[in-house]
Amino acid sequence: MKNFAKLLLLVFGCEFVGLIATPVTITSIPTWYVHLNKPFFSPPNFIFGPVWTILYCLMGVSLYLVLQKGMEKKTVQTAVYFFVTQLFFNFLWSLIFFGLHQPLFALVDIIAMLMTIILAMLNFKKLSQTAFYLLVPYLLWVSFATLLNASVVLLNP
Repeated sequence: MKNFAKLLLLVFGCEFVGLIATPVTITSIPTWYVHLNKPFFSPPNFIFGPVWTILYCLMGVSLYLVLQKGMEKKTVQTAVYFFVTQLFFNFLWSLIFFGLHQPLFALVDIIAMLMTIILAMLNFKKLSQTAFYLLVPYLLWVSFATLLNASVVLLNP
């Protein structure tokens, strides 16, 4: 039961990161984002919420599996460092893109996020193959989001 509580805490912690940026995002969609030129492959807005909810859940489970290896291990500490760093860039992205209306700076942030996701995944793989694979959808989605972000930059000079 103690492990289940830890799992829930980590999943809810990751979900919380997305949740605290939501007010900035939601208020910017009808007032600013709607007026941007977006690429033809931009998904409808209603897709983003469910996708991110699933991804944050997978992230929390992945982190849980790594932490099960013992935080006293240097390999776990390194993996967690990169995970927390990418989560920080994740949080900042919404604030920069939607809050500050700065797609170019958000692009810089999301590239840093991608790099730290990859570093987290490489470190997770040393500790748990399952934890690594749980982050694959996240990496794919953020790669797609990077393409969207870059397209917004190019289409809105």
